[in-house]
Amino acid sequence: METGQPQASIAKNIVEGILSFLPEWLQIPIVCLIILLVVLGWVSSLRKKAARRRAARNPQPVPPAYTNQGSGAAHLGPYAPAQQAPRQPSGADHLGSYAPQQRRDGD
Repeated sequence: METGQPQASIAKNIVEGILSFLPEWLQIPIVCLIILLVVLGWVSSLRKKAARRRAARNPQPVPPAYTNQGSGAAHLGPYAPAQQAPRQPSGADHLGSYAPQQRRDGD
């Protein structure tokens, strides 16, 4: 029977269909929870918009980058590998494959 009035939204029809299967004592709390979720989502979006406006009005300065941070091992603390003593290079180190071979006893 057509009355000429606009149809209800699809979402309303779905919600009414789901609620019709529930007992009456459970329908009201579920409707309240749905309304609460919608209101909380709306309040959350308003708070985010207000925070975004506040941040745009009063920009915070960016802290300077640290230039002397040390090596990656410095951040390991006691788990860092032990430091090796720097080795004094000898003249043979610069010769590469032309360096004299090590002599073994008995040769």
